Amino acid sequence: MRKYFITGLLVLVPLAITLWVLNLVIGTLDQSLLLVPQQWQPRTHIPGLGAIITLVVVFLTGLLANNLVGKYVVRLWERLLHRIPVVNSIYGSVKQVSDTLFSSSGNAFRKAVLIPYPHENSYTIGFLTGVPGGDVKNHLVGDYVSVYVPTTPNPTSGFFLMLERSRVVELDMSVDAALKYIVSMGVVAPPDLVATAATAVPEHAAALEIKN
Repeated sequence: MRKYFITGLLVLVPLAITLWVLNLVIGTLDQSLLLVPQQWQPRTHIPGLGAIITLVVVFLTGLLANNLVGKYVVRLWERLLHRIPVVNSIYGSVKQVSDTLFSSSGNAFRKAVLIPYPHENSYTIGFLTGVPGGDVKNHLVGDYVSVYVPTTPNPTSGFFLMLERSRVVELDMSVDAALKYIVSMGVVAPPDLVATAATAVPEHAAALEIKN
């Protein structure tokens, strides 16, 4: 009896969570219908209509922004926003972050790494986000990299660390696999993770001992 109950949970819980997340996302996107003038809104509620409209608008915006006329309009729009004091700061910061995260040429979250954290004898998985910049790099002696360490099971919060490159072990693991491993609290491990980590950690520890 207990075996069948647990099997049922293993089947239904992931399905229920998936449906809940989809319902939450679609419900949020449906709110975009509130931006449409009242006379253009449908008389009856159609679930998912707002989500479809949002996706179509995003696709058309990307399509238009990739041609010469669209790029010119985007530049004019950005110049206008940059002239508004408060909006300039908010828009500039958000755009810089979004360009870094979503641009195909960006380096953020392109590599999963293994680092000693929160102390030398404990390790965690993080993501390379770049290298220290600005005045920060003037106060760091050596080759440093920036690493984001997400929390478990909510990876949207975490810690930003600057570590010597020699203390960072690049993992032969995709970002998606690393995120699954973190969110699942180590339960969902990629097949090759055990072998990779088992060889990487001792080598890294030995390097630290030699260095010290």
